[in-house]
Amino acid sequence: MTPQEIALKSAEALWSQDLAAQTLGIGIDAVSPGGAALSMTVTKAMTNGHGVGHGGYIFLLADTAFAYACNSHNVRAVAQHCSILYLKPAREGARLTAVAREVRRVERNGVYDVSVSDETGAAIAEFRGHSRATPASLF
Repeated sequence: MTPQEIALKSAEALWSQDLAAQTLGIGIDAVSPGGAALSMTVTKAMTNGHGVGHGGYIFLLADTAFAYACNSHNVRAVAQHCSILYLKPAREGARLTAVAREVRRVERNGVYDVSVSDETGAAIAEFRGHSRATPASLF
């Protein structure tokens, strides 16, 4: 299999058990070796007491893109540390896209950056995730 075929098959295997993403309407826009782009629309139920997108949902979208990127090599990987910087509020109805890219993978450790933007291209958040590979594969 090519690296791209492995990335796609890994995403299919991950998606089949990803009830959080499925339930919240997160869609997979693209997957590549070490990369992923996922999208989600901010619903009224995802807004906080300030009337804007709750940071937890924005984090969840970024974390999900991170998961698809760090699992794209058919090696099960889990988060060992993540951080997020919120740059601008997300409004109800906004279509957010999280684009994850692999920065570095060394032995069992990986570093990934995820940029979250709205449909206008405005930056909403920047996320960095550190992954840890397990001995298992996805398929």
